[in-house]
Amino acid sequence: MNRRVIVLATGAVALAGFAGAMALLDPAGATRGAPAGTGAPNDAMVRPHAPVLGRADAPVTLVEFLDPSCEACRAFHPLVKGILARYPDEVRLVVRYAPFHQGSDEAVRILEAARRQALFETVLDRLFAHQPRWASHGAPNLSLAWQAAAEAGLDLDRARRDGAAPTVDAVLRQDVADLQTLGVRQTPTFFVNGKPLPSFGARQLAELVDAEVAASRRGRTGS
Repeated sequence: MNRRVIVLATGAVALAGFAGAMALLDPAGATRGAPAGTGAPNDAMVRPHAPVLGRADAPVTLVEFLDPSCEACRAFHPLVKGILARYPDEVRLVVRYAPFHQGSDEAVRILEAARRQALFETVLDRLFAHQPRWASHGAPNLSLAWQAAAEAGLDLDRARRDGAAPTVDAVLRQDVADLQTLGVRQTPTFFVNGKPLPSFGARQLAELVDAEVAASRRGRTGS
């Protein structure tokens, strides 16, 4: 878990080219040609470029700000997958990037390249499974992260080109800007239908998701 605050010294300049770059974004599972949003807090939680796991029209949206290098994110990963398995038609996961650790921005590039090969979830699973090997804090070995992604089926030559694309730069800039807008200072940070956890913990996450699913069901039945 990382509690450092990202300082955006070049925030306005860094975001200047975002709109044009996002118009070119077309990885597997991305929303093509969608607007970037208005900058309001709810827009900052869910952006059109963000990876989505689960049904796009699910009534409950679980947003996770994660860092591929974060041990706590790795620990929560099975729980999050369990929530999606328990509610396959009712919960969708929106993944946002919080690259707080050294080298995490490159790990994000691996994941974004994997999206273009329809391997996002597979590569995310693999990076978390091998995280202790490549994500040593202070001395990350990203070559091992790329190797893990290749073992998951990623075409590395294509992935290295795709991961360096300006559209991925734009994704990183926007997600980092949204971290500041929302005051996200640790990973993982979760929101369920826009609501933060009452306090951090696996039980609190499961209970908030259960409550939102139950509320959605009551709304659909009118009871």
